[in-house]
Amino acid sequence: MRQKPTVLAREIVATSRLFCVEELKLRFSNGVERTYERLVSKGTGHGAVMIVAMLDADHAVLVEEYCGGTDEYELSLPKGLIEPGEDVLAAAERELMEEAGYGARQLEHLTELSLSPGYMSQKIQVVLATDLYEERLEGDEPEPMGVDKISLRELSSLAQNPRFTEGRALAALYLARDLLTQRGMFLP
Repeated sequence: MRQKPTVLAREIVATSRLFCVEELKLRFSNGVERTYERLVSKGTGHGAVMIVAMLDADHAVLVEEYCGGTDEYELSLPKGLIEPGEDVLAAAERELMEEAGYGARQLEHLTELSLSPGYMSQKIQVVLATDLYEERLEGDEPEPMGVDKISLRELSSLAQNPRFTEGRALAALYLARDLLTQRGMFLP
């Protein structure tokens, strides 16, 4: 196992309402020194959750929302922040109700994914939701989100859709499809 670099200095060099930019001065085991910058959450982060919600054995729920990072309306999976004191599965069900209008009788934590570990500290918990029923909670979104669906058989074409660009969501869909196939619940 590799030895992690030694942190020589650490400083917050910029802040916004949501993020801090932290500068890290590091010395690697071979003596090379480098300065890295990374986005870190402002001290109140409790994590985030992304939900692969299965409408049936073949179709997963997609939501459409405005994304400030790309300045476009994009398709993705329901997702959101975990509230203080809330566990991952409760957050997943709440976000699914707020964003897509569904609850789930079965929720299962699948994995944890990062977006860009080279410069972001944030990670997201991926949850599989099955046995859905209609139920809506009011959320904090500025406008209602569009709700769509995707067949797990069409993931390669989804990756070509210019309105679906989030790599974590695509990875989560493939992971869910593989798990459901192994369990005999999805037949490719």
